[in-house]
Amino acid sequence: MRFALTDEQSAFRNAVAELLAKECPLPVVRAAWEAPPGKLDRGAWQRLDAMGVLSMLVPESRGGLGLDECALVPVLEQTGRSALPHPVVETAMVAAPLGLSGLVATDLGGRLVPCAADADVLLLRAGSTVRAYHPDEVVVADVATVDGARRAATVTAVGEGTLVSDDPTEIAIAHQHGALGTAAQLVGLSRRMLDLTVAYVSARHQFGVPVGSFQAVKHRLADALVQIEFAAPAVLRGGYSLASRAPTAARDVSMAKALASDAAAVTSRAALQCHGAIGYTVEHDLHLLMKRAWALARSWGDRAFHTDVVARTLEEMR
Repeated sequence: MRFALTDEQSAFRNAVAELLAKECPLPVVRAAWEAPPGKLDRGAWQRLDAMGVLSMLVPESRGGLGLDECALVPVLEQTGRSALPHPVVETAMVAAPLGLSGLVATDLGGRLVPCAADADVLLLRAGSTVRAYHPDEVVVADVATVDGARRAATVTAVGEGTLVSDDPTEIAIAHQHGALGTAAQLVGLSRRMLDLTVAYVSARHQFGVPVGSFQAVKHRLADALVQIEFAAPAVLRGGYSLASRAPTAARDVSMAKALASDAAAVTSRAALQCHGAIGYTVEHDLHLLMKRAWALARSWGDRAFHTDVVARTLEEMR
């Protein structure tokens, strides 16, 4: 099967890419590290909302765009490419299908909750259920992490909240949505890191020639490109499987997340090595991308978790 975007999907993805290039350059991401709790700049977020990105999976009868995961996944790749500091996966991919709106933070992807202090709604596990909480129904404790732009925190519910779902299948699908959206962002991050590195080794000269002309550098970057090109169609397949409610959706999403995590790991290592000493400085933009990739690779299930899902599924098929 050939997983390619339709003209409409490509046009929407490109429009989002143009918006993010203007509204979320890397200085905006860097500023998110220092913004006080609850003071995250929502400029890019509001424009994405106005475009309908946050409600792409919401039926038209409820005011959304009525699209599916096949359309949303390439858009989320662009949010990864820009290292958008807002919880767009949690909101558009996880919360919107469950009937929630606003800037949504959730612990479904792990113990630490990105953008918890900035959220309009918090979607939290409560035993075998998930419930929605207003910010005044929770206690938020900020946690310093490798990626300060994610603004992670631990969240403790002190109110009753509102039941969102007690259906194990629905909750499992919500987790699959989060894992796939994160995989898409990892592909976008990997492409951005590779582009940044290619530009650097093309401009950086040593012994009178660009360092990008050295065979060792070419091999490192070629290895990264191969990993990205293996991961990208797997992510699109995961979107198709979720959109079509395929019985293999759990396997396909886990395959996508594992491959995207591998691509990000290989690309970040290659980027750091090819940048040399400047790549180790926190002032360089590469750090913003690498640290986001490291954080996302461990969110919504790490590589070991997802390869185990794939292995169990294949074993059941024997």
